[in-house]
Amino acid sequence: MDQLLAIRAFARVVEAGNFTRAADSLKMPNATLSKLVQELEAHLGVRLLQRTTRRVTVTPEGRDYYEKTARILCDLEDIDSAFTAARSKPHGQLRIDVGGSTARDVLIPTLPDFLARYPDIRIDLGVSDRSIDLISDNVDCVIRGGPLDNSSLIARNIGFATLITCATPEYLKTFGTPAYPEELKNGHRLVSYLSPQTGRAVPFRFVHNGEKTEIKVDHRIGVNESNAHLAAGLAGLGIIQTFTYALDDALKAGTLVEILREWRPTPYPFHVVYPQNRHVTHRLRVFIDWLLESFPTNINKNA
Repeated sequence: MDQLLAIRAFARVVEAGNFTRAADSLKMPNATLSKLVQELEAHLGVRLLQRTTRRVTVTPEGRDYYEKTARILCDLEDIDSAFTAARSKPHGQLRIDVGGSTARDVLIPTLPDFLARYPDIRIDLGVSDRSIDLISDNVDCVIRGGPLDNSSLIARNIGFATLITCATPEYLKTFGTPAYPEELKNGHRLVSYLSPQTGRAVPFRFVHNGEKTEIKVDHRIGVNESNAHLAAGLAGLGIIQTFTYALDDALKAGTLVEILREWRPTPYPFHVVYPQNRHVTHRLRVFIDWLLESFPTNINKNA
């Protein structure tokens, strides 16, 4: 038995939650992966995983073994990377997941610079506002805005975005321009952004003289994808609240007009997020470093 390979196979099953996804991420047949884990269990004399036809559950002994060996695997991979990075250029495939408007308006316009610096890196870009599981979906990192509450992930702040409230000139001519956030409750039509995680409308947030206000009213329409949310605002369906970087062209052209400027909410944090127990490859490390350098200079358009 190749014990190191067996440990890596077992760790990936734990992280992915089933044998099929683990085998796919390791690019090995499912039968080979299963045999490696069985040989490891026989070698240790304990059951690491409980298998049924529908799911795989980690035993208490398996959880303890995973936590102890995960640190060893990370240390080994860090040692390997330190030597290989010194001799080679970063290369290979990098899988990144990012929200719709952030991809369109911030990341994709700056990617030519990254690819020019690192021509041997290939990027697979997953674009959606939905929440994903980095391990089971085999993603190297995600770029997301807002607070983070998953302690099993590492998050690096890469910048802040400005949220503004706006509507079309035609909408404001018909319904009037609110002077205070509370006026949004008086007959105005709101286009809410629906959280892809909960399906609930994200409240309109405001800050004035340090005092925070949230407006929660029944929305005329709710949208759970950022590009479509902006399109609804441009169509005159109602008032929207979104990021300045997505509104750059519309504000310059006058197709959307900012309202309640004095009540702009606190700048919104953005992070690059990656798994705590997964090795940070050379290509992921240079991508994160590049984001820290380039992302903040692009995110606060029209702030």
